[in-house]
Amino acid sequence: MSDPTLAKILTRFEDIVAPAHTALVVWDVQNALVERIFNREAFLAKTAALLAAARKAGVPVVYSKITPLAPEYESPSRTYMMMKRFGVDDPGKLPRFMEPGTPAAEIHEAVAPGAGEAVLPKHTASMFVGTHFEAMMHNRGVRTILFVGISTEMGVASSARDAVNRGFYTVVVRDCVSSPDQEMHEAALRILERILIVVPSEQMIQAWA
Repeated sequence: MSDPTLAKILTRFEDIVAPAHTALVVWDVQNALVERIFNREAFLAKTAALLAAARKAGVPVVYSKITPLAPEYESPSRTYMMMKRFGVDDPGKLPRFMEPGTPAAEIHEAVAPGAGEAVLPKHTASMFVGTHFEAMMHNRGVRTILFVGISTEMGVASSARDAVNRGFYTVVVRDCVSSPDQEMHEAALRILERILIVVPSEQMIQAWA
């Protein structure tokens, strides 16, 4: 007798990313970050093409948007790490990062949200912390989550790991993630390949076609 557990496991890539149970997350593709990545033009072109394919296939798209807390509500540990990053000895000297309503904080026009697509404000490096994202995915019947965006080694990796830990099939689209640091970007992808699916956008587009 065959093991009934095996019948629940998707093993074909086309089945794993079937539009009926897949969602695409566009992580923090905001103007201030886009201007800093090492492969800006290629990243935007590949991501725009993937978005077009997702929309054509009926795959829901969810955007994240860095929305910082007021300083008095931010965690001391995060404030400390930001002070180290910017080389300051007083939190009052930190620049106001991604100030809501400023051009720097807006999602880049080349990959802007379409009508009806959700944009979730968040203030951590995980899509699952401080948002209703996980409930939204379960409510929609999503089993597979794709990640694209900035930065590979930070929020993309953190959110993708969280997705795996919560039982989702998880895919990172190799040429639709980026970082200001190409070396860290490439190292993060090598690590992620050991715990989830990493594929080029052409493979994704072909699977949906």
